[in-house]
Amino acid sequence: MTKILIVDDEEKIREMIRKYAAFEGFETEEAADGLEAVEHCERTNYDLIVMDIMMPNLDGFSAVREIRKTRPGIPVIMLSALGEEYDRIHGFDLGVDDYVVKPFSSKELMMRIHAILKRVNPSSGGEDVFRMNEMEIDFSARTVSIRGERINLSPKEYELLVYLVKNAGIALTREQILRTVWGYDFFGDDRTLDTHIKLLRKNLGDYSSYIVTLRGVGYRFEKEKSQI
Repeated sequence: MTKILIVDDEEKIREMIRKYAAFEGFETEEAADGLEAVEHCERTNYDLIVMDIMMPNLDGFSAVREIRKTRPGIPVIMLSALGEEYDRIHGFDLGVDDYVVKPFSSKELMMRIHAILKRVNPSSGGEDVFRMNEMEIDFSARTVSIRGERINLSPKEYELLVYLVKNAGIALTREQILRTVWGYDFFGDDRTLDTHIKLLRKNLGDYSSYIVTLRGVGYRFEKEKSQI
């Protein structure tokens, strides 16, 4: 059974999410602050974390940073009452998968949880490993290596790279990328995608130039290294 950790200092919010999650067939555990969440993750493997930002003892961002040290692949949805761009960018930099702004619809939150879990655990099929020159993507292990060295990508950066690679040579619009990688009809700012592309390119180093910007359109992954 899929296990979700719900982290929020408001008991009513935890209870609401727990009830809807149980209806969807998820097993849940709860934490009242970031410190408690870190302790839970040291003992238990979760499939996804729903994490509030503003909490006593340890805030959500700090908790995610600590959790990533031992559980780097756990998808995280942040609950935010602020909705400011700085918070979103800071969260994306930590590898946060999605944001839900309070007050939110429980049904929408469940839809986003399902979308993320589907991306993280897609149905099997096709090749397990993609190789191009000295870059290797192991789809089963969800790892990326360049010249034999493991590249540390956030879950969202990994999903973005995989989508681009599996559509190599195809011009992908911003809308296509956002709706596929984010898993729902995206109504936010295009800068969300640009921020992730920037982080992905930084992590890919010399291989960053394989991701080509198509001005006014979107992005394309080139089969041959771009000289632009």
